[in-house]
Amino acid sequence: MHIFSDISGKQYCLSDIVERARLFIAAKPSERYEIIVGSDSHPAQTVQFVTAVTVRRIGNGGIYFWTRSNPEQCHTLRDRIYRETMCSITLAQELRGRLKETLGDEFFWNDQVHIDVGERGATRDLIPGVVGMVRGFGFEAVIKPYAFGACTVADRHT
Repeated sequence: MHIFSDISGKQYCLSDIVERARLFIAAKPSERYEIIVGSDSHPAQTVQFVTAVTVRRIGNGGIYFWTRSNPEQCHTLRDRIYRETMCSITLAQELRGRLKETLGDEFFWNDQVHIDVGERGATRDLIPGVVGMVRGFGFEAVIKPYAFGACTVADRHT
C-alpha cells in the first residue's frame, strides 16, 4: 500500500487522494480537469522512484500528491526509465478505476502519463518503447518538454 504526501507533508492513502480529487473537482464542477501521473528517479546504486498524481484545473491551479517506492536496483538508464513508466501506468490504472467509481463515467477526460524522456539527450531512443507502453494501456503519453508531471512535480521529491 502506497502512502502519499501533499505539499504540506500530510500523508494520505489512495482512497484519501480520490476523495480530495472529488472535493477539488466538486468545488468548480463546470471547469475542465486533467489527471496527470508521472514518475521520476535519479541514478544511484539503489534507486527510489517518486510517482506524482496531479489534479489540474485547466487554467486555474491544481493539487498534487506523491509517493516514493522502496529502493531497488536499476543497472541501466533504460531499466530506470521503463521502471518509472510502469510505476506511472500502474498507479494511473488504479486511480482511473477509483475515480470512475467516485465521479461516474460521464465525467471523464484523457488521463495523461508524463514520461521523463525527450527528443534531446540519452533518452531519445527510448521514446517509441515507453510511449507505446503508455498508449497500450489506454493513456495519453506526454514527453519532455511538456511532461511536467514527471520532470517538475515528481522531480521535486526525488
